[in-house]
Amino acid sequence: MNKQKKTLISFRNYLSTLKKTLNYIDMHTLLSISNFLKERMKYKNNIFVAGNGGSAAVANHLLCDFNKGIKLNNKSRIKPRVTSLSNSIEIITAISNDIHYKNIFSFQLENLYKKNDCLICFSSSGQSENIIDVMQFAKVNKIKTIFFQGFGNLNKKIKPDFYINLKCYNYGITEDVFSSMMHIISQNIILNNS
Repeated sequence: MNKQKKTLISFRNYLSTLKKTLNYIDMHTLLSISNFLKERMKYKNNIFVAGNGGSAAVANHLLCDFNKGIKLNNKSRIKPRVTSLSNSIEIITAISNDIHYKNIFSFQLENLYKKNDCLICFSSSGQSENIIDVMQFAKVNKIKTIFFQGFGNLNKKIKPDFYINLKCYNYGITEDVFSSMMHIISQNIILNNS
């Protein structure tokens, strides 16, 4: 088989797996998450978001789509208050150097949260120490949690209020679908407030 044929097969395999993963999303849970976030925005609660690597990029993208996109495109003039705990390399490196890497998100959240806020976490494996740590912190402090996981079992140390596991072992596809779900949620909030 020549190189071009192999490449085209790999393209088709990627797209096929992407399609299957998109079809696997639990739409009822996604709708519940969207309605919950719309309610948090309506009552001016903070929405905190966190992830590592590609999931950090998704978290920062969510911040942009919500704080700008939803604010500008809904007639109800909902003003989201989204803070990405993955956004500042300065605070992340200071916490990891002076305290511990597993505390990079929980240490920030401790300074910022208030009653009725919520936390969204993205993790492909669901096993990152800093994600587990911040989810545990949120539970102890009665912060509602939303957890998007790519694959594997839910870590027994965390009990999210809302949970979607894509059961997809491809990191790239997992991150693509994380982004798609955020776009679905933000556009649903806009659509239902026009």
